[in-house]
This record gives sequence, C-alpha cells and structure tokens, in this order.
Amino acid sequence: MEIVLAIVALVLAFLTVATIAAVRGVRAARRGIERGVRQARRAVTDATLRARASQPGPVGEAARARKELRESLHSTRAVLAAVSENDPALGEARSLLEQLHQHAQQVDGELAMLMDAEPDRARLAARLPELRRRAERIKSSADSLRHAAQDRVLHHDAEQLDALQRQIEIESGALRHWTPPEQESGRALPPEPPRRELFRKAPRDDAS
Repeated sequence: MEIVLAIVALVLAFLTVATIAAVRGVRAARRGIERGVRQARRAVTDATLRARASQPGPVGEAARARKELRESLHSTRAVLAAVSENDPALGEARSLLEQLHQHAQQVDGELAMLMDAEPDRARLAARLPELRRRAERIKSSADSLRHAAQDRVLHHDAEQLDALQRQIEIESGALRHWTPPEQESGRALPPEPPRRELFRKAPRDDAS
C-alpha cells in the first residue's frame, strides 16, 4: 500500500512540475509574440511617419512632431536601459521616463487623431501649435534625461581611468626602484673564504 501511495505521489509531483513548465512556456511564448507584434507595429508606424513628415502643410508638420517625439523617447529609453544595469542610481530616471512616456502617448494619440480622423484642415492647423508645444516640452525633458545619463557614464569612466592611471604610475615607480643587497644593508658583504683544494698533488719523490 505504501508503495502505491509513493508512486501516486511521484506521478502527481511529475504532473505538477510538467503543468508549471507548460504554463511558463506558454506565457513566455505569448510575451515573445506580443513583443514581436509591438515591434512590427512600431516599425510600420515609424515608416509611415517618415513618409508623411516630408509632406507640406499641417499634416506633414504633425507627422514630424510625432516622429521627433517618438525618436526622442525611444533613444532615451535605450540609453537608460543600457547604463542602468551598472548604475542603480539611474532607477529613478527610468521611473520618470515612464511617467513622461504616458504624457507622450497622450500627445501622440491626439496628433494621430487629428491627422487621420480630422477632415477639416483648418481645425488641424489651429490645434497643431498647442500640441507641438506639449510635444516639444516632453521631447526636451526626455533629451535632458538622456544627456544627463550619458554625461554621468562618461564622468564615471573618467574617474575610474584616473584612479587606474595613478595606481599604474605607483606600481611602475615601485618596479623601477631596485637597490643592490650590499647597499640595502649599509655594509659590504664579507669576503668569500678561500676554496679548499679537493685534490692535492702527491709530493715528488726526489730519490727517483
């Protein structure tokens, strides 16, 4: 009976582990698909904005505002993600960027709505200056975060390089400082005792 219970327990444990692994695999695959969809959607939107930004008039101006805003946010996010791995102090900057991203999404959505769903070009032209000012404020803040993070990395690397250079100079000076043993002791070494002859010559026999 105990053997049967042990087998049942092992089977249940195996099924539990298999179920957890399957659920995690499905979730990971779903996240990968969602990430791929977002990247593809973003690529299509960026290509469309680049094409429409070259157009004259309020539509082209709105497309340029969206394009510049999205590029600034994307570049800042990439920089902060790269440098925050080795600098935990940039965690607050990433949090502020996420809050800024929410405002950017709001402005981008309003600009997209005017571009795609507003047939009255006069109304688009009237609303555009205020939206451009908001987009410029968000872009300026994102640029400030990105530039500050870059300056922090460069300054930190320069400090580390200066410290390393000082250590190398000290070590180089120590390696070049050599003194003969007799000068270190302050007196000359005693003379070496005469070597004994291991083999003496046999005396000559004068009688012979």
